[in-house]
Amino acid sequence: MVQQFPDVSFGISNDSEVLAHYNVSGNAISLFRLVDNEQLKLEGEEIENMDATKLSRFIMSNSLRFVTEYNPMTVLGLFNAMVEIHLLLMMNKASPEYEESMRHYQEAAKLFRGKVLFVLVDSGVKENGNVISYFRLKMSQLPALAIYRTLDDKWDTLPIAEVTVDQVQNFCDGFLKGKLLEESHKSEEKTPKEEL
Repeated sequence: MVQQFPDVSFGISNDSEVLAHYNVSGNAISLFRLVDNEQLKLEGEEIENMDATKLSRFIMSNSLRFVTEYNPMTVLGLFNAMVEIHLLLMMNKASPEYEESMRHYQEAAKLFRGKVLFVLVDSGVKENGNVISYFRLKMSQLPALAIYRTLDDKWDTLPIAEVTVDQVQNFCDGFLKGKLLEESHKSEEKTPKEEL
């Protein structure tokens, strides 16, 4: 399993000073995320029945950033992610509301870790126009959320005036429960994923 993650450093310790330094008591698996300096732990019952598949899933779902920015470097990883549902926030990073909106978006992302992959699409980047048009949105409708299931290409959009945790959570929950705001999306022909 370790060979699946060449970019992740693995270690085992039973040294009391090391365990104390990382606030680990008893048997635990800790993942240290460098992107946000967060330490995520599996303890107690969570590790009793741990196998390579479960540990691999834990690493994959938690090694991703809470929000990944869409760009030519990340696009391949986004399509190859184990998480099948992607939520895109399409917003101009230069807008005055950006910082607060991202804070709320990241808070919401924590609620759906491992279930929904949160992505930022900067509408101020000309090359991202094809992503926005894929979801049949116009610049005048932004900021907007677009949720997309890679398995069957079902998607939905929600133009929003401001990003709030409740709004993002309700939109994700609705999609996860099978509710589409615009049922017409699933029958309309779509641009192939590769062109995003």
